[in-house]
Amino acid sequence: MTSATTRDRAEEIVAAVGGPANVLSLTHCATRLRFELKDASVVDRATLEKVPGVMGAVPQSGDRYQVVVGGAVQSVYTQIVNLPSMKGVGAAGQSDADVKAAARSKARGKVAWLDAFFEYLSDSFRPLLGVLLGASLIIAFTAVLDALGVVDFRAADKPAGWVFVDAMWRSVFYFLPIMVAYNAAKKLEIDPWVGATVMGALMTPNFISLSDPTAFAGTVCTTNATLGTDSCVADVFGLPLQLNDYGGQVFVPLIMVAVLALVYKMLKRIFPENIQMVFVPFFSMVVMIPVTAFLIGPLGIWLGSGLGSGLAWLNGNAPIAFAIIIPLLYPFLVPLGLHWPLNALMLVNIGTLGYDFIQGPMGAWNFACFGATAGVLFLAWRDKDVQMRQTATGALAAGLLGGISEPSLYGIHLRYKRIYPRMLVGCLTGGLIIGIFGGVNTSIFAFTSLLTIPVFEPMALYAIAVAAAFAVSMVLVIVSDYRTAEQKAEALEARRQAEADLALEASAGAPAPTPPADAAPTATLLAPLAGTLVPLAEVKDAVFSSKALGDGVGVVPADDATTLDVLAPVTGTLITLPDSRHAYGIKTDDAVEVLVHVGIDTVNMAGDGFTSAVTKGDRVTAGEVLGTVDVAAVRAAGYDTTTLVTVINTRSLAGVTPRPAGPVVPGDAVVDVVP
Repeated sequence: MTSATTRDRAEEIVAAVGGPANVLSLTHCATRLRFELKDASVVDRATLEKVPGVMGAVPQSGDRYQVVVGGAVQSVYTQIVNLPSMKGVGAAGQSDADVKAAARSKARGKVAWLDAFFEYLSDSFRPLLGVLLGASLIIAFTAVLDALGVVDFRAADKPAGWVFVDAMWRSVFYFLPIMVAYNAAKKLEIDPWVGATVMGALMTPNFISLSDPTAFAGTVCTTNATLGTDSCVADVFGLPLQLNDYGGQVFVPLIMVAVLALVYKMLKRIFPENIQMVFVPFFSMVVMIPVTAFLIGPLGIWLGSGLGSGLAWLNGNAPIAFAIIIPLLYPFLVPLGLHWPLNALMLVNIGTLGYDFIQGPMGAWNFACFGATAGVLFLAWRDKDVQMRQTATGALAAGLLGGISEPSLYGIHLRYKRIYPRMLVGCLTGGLIIGIFGGVNTSIFAFTSLLTIPVFEPMALYAIAVAAAFAVSMVLVIVSDYRTAEQKAEALEARRQAEADLALEASAGAPAPTPPADAAPTATLLAPLAGTLVPLAEVKDAVFSSKALGDGVGVVPADDATTLDVLAPVTGTLITLPDSRHAYGIKTDDAVEVLVHVGIDTVNMAGDGFTSAVTKGDRVTAGEVLGTVDVAAVRAAGYDTTTLVTVINTRSLAGVTPRPAGPVVPGDAVVDVVP
């Protein structure tokens, strides 16, 4: 179908539901468009059902309306929301961004300056997520080669090729201060290149060369006996300048840009607009480069080192408490975007101590998060929940391979409140193992994924801890489910609807069989089993009672019925037979499409109580046994035993007339058909 034709279809659907002005919101499930309307009474159902590709229209309670379009629902939905006339119309349900905003709004808004501070931190780091992840994966690659003994990446005399590989990931961390300064300046709405330039000045070869006492007589260097590091002070215009290695530092650019923003905006008020482009950056650099070099730089180094030392003290004196607190804290920090300060401290630890002790316990949280996602994925596969299966598969892949928890959090965990308590047990388990056995360190910054396990020491302890966190969360989610009873019922109903819609779509698209030379036109549909004939209007299922799957009848088996044969109501080709064996789709030689649906919601029984004597593609004769149903088992499982017989392509036939209600036996005529 061409894009123009698809757009026409989208416009016709919107027009039939009352136009864009009548649409409050729109979302979709696996097979249906779900409209929330201002007034459902204005929907032109007859016109809607004539739109090419629309298989049915189903009114819901209130002003909600569903349009059945089958497997093409995603493309139709996209076309509708992209229509110029639909601009501004909301989407029902919450996107991942909505979930994130809702989570953050719970803890924010009470103290404005604190909100602004954390937003400043988050937005200074968030754009760097991609390059940080890329560097992390390069590190993972090198760590695997190191663990396998291919090359010793910690050796001082590595071949040039592997030194070059080191440069690939070190570029991100060494120049991180410049990147953070750029983002921070952009967040505060000043020229980001000025922020990057000020920070870059402290990382130039010229600045670094000041620490060489052989080249500059005024430079004095001392050695810290505890840390084994050199500290140099240079004489610059008669003033003492403490020299530091600013590679990988993050507190310095954050503090510097906050001050720069005040200076920059003050200068914009001083200079006329026509000369601001020249003098505002100039004076900003003249003021801020010295201020940063002499004051802010040393202050930022001191602040980062102090915080790192405090956490190091806690880790050294109460390792179990530290290893438990970190993984239990992260699940609440990440949704609020408050985890970036801790991430910054990891980089500070590596720069000052040569290793970091936060990432190990953090890995317990990450893998507990991924384990909960794996549990959801298992249940989605079991329940044939296609939409959740797709969401969980993508989130789990992003987590295990990239160490990214956000797809799991915003796509699943924050939407289902039962997940968090189970995930926290996994966090506690992993943290406890790390704490009891002495902690885990790493000498590099890496996203905690399967690929980065080799960068942690001791690797075996870390692997056991994260595996335990993953397994505990996954098992708890599988055993106790992640949904409430109401959410499970909703999901099962959506699945049943999707299966019926897709069966309808499949049968409608199946090629018509070549009729035998002596084939007679289809005139009647026969009762598939014994019971009481009832009109569709009395069937307790909105899809069938609304005739979205065509006109027909229901047959209610007797209360004392046990196991019954299900007979073919017409002669034709079996084109639909789900694995659950609760439904049969038959297409006659003259293209009458008949659906026999045994029970209501019985798809949830997953085939229990059903057998089939035929296979998809078989030719069946009216009155032939298609399979059996254990009516008693269906009733015991709590499902309605009413068996539906509908002509799903009713609209394309000359006539479909249900017979009057009353008792029937197998083989009785129940529907008259005029092809």
